[in-house]
Amino acid sequence: MKIICSKSNLLNGVNTVSKAVPSKTTMSILECILIDASKGQITLTANDMELGIETVIDGEIIEKGIIALDAKIFLEMVRKLPDNDVTITSDNAFRTEITCEKAKFHIIGKSGEDFSYLPQIERSDSICLSQFTLKEVIRQTSFSIADNFTNKILTGELFEINEDTLKVVSSDGLRISLRKIQLKNVYEPKKVIVPGKTLNEISKILSGDTDKDVNIFFTDKHVLFEFDQTTVVSRLIEGEYLKIDNILSADYETKVKINKKEFLSCIDRSTLLIKEGDKKPLIMNIMDDVMELKMNSVIGSLDEEIDIAKSGKDLMIGFDPKFLIDALKVIDEEEVEIKLLNPKAPCFIKDEQESYIYLILPVTFSTVA
Repeated sequence: MKIICSKSNLLNGVNTVSKAVPSKTTMSILECILIDASKGQITLTANDMELGIETVIDGEIIEKGIIALDAKIFLEMVRKLPDNDVTITSDNAFRTEITCEKAKFHIIGKSGEDFSYLPQIERSDSICLSQFTLKEVIRQTSFSIADNFTNKILTGELFEINEDTLKVVSSDGLRISLRKIQLKNVYEPKKVIVPGKTLNEISKILSGDTDKDVNIFFTDKHVLFEFDQTTVVSRLIEGEYLKIDNILSADYETKVKINKKEFLSCIDRSTLLIKEGDKKPLIMNIMDDVMELKMNSVIGSLDEEIDIAKSGKDLMIGFDPKFLIDALKVIDEEEVEIKLLNPKAPCFIKDEQESYIYLILPVTFSTVA
């Protein structure tokens, strides 16, 4: 095999697919990136058997062939090459030479025939979104994915399609994040659970352009994302997601409208008094035209008031400040609406159209020092 391509094209391609290289594996071939120049285009592939990424890069094929190179070493080599054209040559003994200007690396690769290619996915059952929309949806929901495996279902996000609406839901058991997206077309109903790792890696690759689309294809066991020159295939998480419709339609007795930026700044200040690992709640005392925020810890205390528009009953309630910050950070509106029932019931932060809903469970006052 012999190929020539620019360093920038090669580096972008290697960076893209390396997100699917496993950090630990007993199969050494999976620690490699496959360079396939056997079919008239230069394709880079990585696959950890749960997540696989394939991308096509521009370049010239002098001699067709295929080689698998250690991903970590290959990435560092490409990263540190001069900014010029790179030539990659390999022989039948998998000896590989990577040259750029006066720099020349020699490494031993592995047979491309031993590499695990991405599964073949039937491209029939699909939806289409802009890259911007998908990137935003992931940003606005992924923070509340569970990061442990006690309940594998919660390490993924629910993608629920109903006619022209896509609903994306995540939860770690203490909060729920929901985004509703209006689709351009009408689709058959479908529910799948996409691994959070897959979505986070896709978010890093997406350009975020509003005029570039992502096609998402579904099968019983896999989801495939296709955009630009890149294909991402992931296994789905099997099982039934939380039934959240009844939870999200709960009643409320107190409604608060508040300036998001001021509220977020105030909560952020309260966290200065929390040592790492501490679980100190922020106490919100909601009255007619003002909300009093209190934080008490071994470091000190904070009392601050913020103007609000309130309807309904007065209420005092406590929350983990991090959960409030995570939700408020991803809301773009200047003003947010918070709905509450009592000190033991969750609060809802949502807009009128319910295009986003954030549910956060409160903290009992017995935990206050």
